[in-house]
Amino acid sequence: MNAIEVRDVRKIYRRYGRRKHFGTLKSALLSGGVLHQMRPDEVLQALNGVSFDVAAGRTFGIIGRNGSGKSTMLKLIAGIGKPTAGTVRVNGRVSALIELGAGFHPEISGRENVFINGMMLGLTKRDIARRFDEIVSFAELEPFIDAPVKTYSSGMYMRLGFAVAINVDPDVLLVDEVLAVGDEAFTHKCLDKFAEFRRRGRTVLLVTHSLDLVTRFCDEALWLDAGTARAHGDPKRVIDAYLMDVAAAEDRDLSTPNSQLPTPKEPGGGERAPSEPADLFKASEGRWGSREVEITTVDFLTASGHPSHVFQSGDPVQIRMRVRAAARVADFAFGIAIFTVEGVCCYGTNTHIEGAAPNELAGDGEVTLSIDRLDLVAGTYKVDVAVHRQNGAPYDYHRLLYTLRVSSSVKDTGIFRPPHRWTFSGGVRISGLHS
Repeated sequence: MNAIEVRDVRKIYRRYGRRKHFGTLKSALLSGGVLHQMRPDEVLQALNGVSFDVAAGRTFGIIGRNGSGKSTMLKLIAGIGKPTAGTVRVNGRVSALIELGAGFHPEISGRENVFINGMMLGLTKRDIARRFDEIVSFAELEPFIDAPVKTYSSGMYMRLGFAVAINVDPDVLLVDEVLAVGDEAFTHKCLDKFAEFRRRGRTVLLVTHSLDLVTRFCDEALWLDAGTARAHGDPKRVIDAYLMDVAAAEDRDLSTPNSQLPTPKEPGGGERAPSEPADLFKASEGRWGSREVEITTVDFLTASGHPSHVFQSGDPVQIRMRVRAAARVADFAFGIAIFTVEGVCCYGTNTHIEGAAPNELAGDGEVTLSIDRLDLVAGTYKVDVAVHRQNGAPYDYHRLLYTLRVSSSVKDTGIFRPPHRWTFSGGVRISGLHS
């Protein structure tokens, strides 16, 4: 038996501009343009032909970017809105953790609001009285339950709304990004409550950006993208497909080089090279140097030789510079440095300090630094590249002009992620450890 059935659902929103105003109906009719004026300025298709089933007793996750239609779908299932086309069927009592505390009156006490909100969710007054102590205890609001809700902090307000909705004892629970309603201890209580729902065979539909939560709790997952279903099925498979798409989108965003900065103009119209900053590590992004030698392009290459800007921690990476010398040069060195977005240098080197002796640089050429393992923690990094004289005088220095994204399933901290392993002996038993 299915608890939720969604068939070819479409949802269209129409937006009207300020011009859609009449003084009176009579003036609208006399103007002869009433039908034209009723046309929307913009039609937004939030959902486009989405279909799926959620079997009773299953936990189902919906993931996707902002604006993909996740919350719209949840509201249609909750009955808050109606689809433009298609059908949505839900079997059993529904409780929706979407807009927590909707209907709370700020002037009356938390106690009175619990009863009002509970009746709005379908409970009788007797049902609420029987569960009242449990609701207040779960929300951790015993000392404040008789105070007006307007005196509550936003966290207290949301916790009370969560506690009421979660204790309705629904057959179907709809959850939309509501785990940020309290501190870490309260979040653990919410997760324990979800686990309890699963044990009792209740159906849970979860909309979230927390992919770990989907992996941990969900039996199935759906990936929505721009209102359409991109993948549906095993959570790990769906999440992997989603993450690959996110990485590809990030790579497209980062692949536009910002190194092609215009050379500053002299007052008479001629070009001049920007001056080198006194303190390189405090310099903002830019480009400077004599340009006797130029760096024309910079690429980050995967192990297969494909350009990319997104790498997994521990992946090999090649940083390739294409260079051009207008005339023969015998004094030169190539340098590369990696920084965090906060400006902390993770690593920097150049061919001179590594003992390379320059012979000749003429015409076009390529220079590649190969890194066997990019052992950085997940994050965004900036890369400097340079060609300069051995004494440091720059021919062409590109400061913080290239972005590298490192992703990882492990949420460790710091900058450097050295190759490592854990070992255990005696009575210590641990499983599922990420390497």
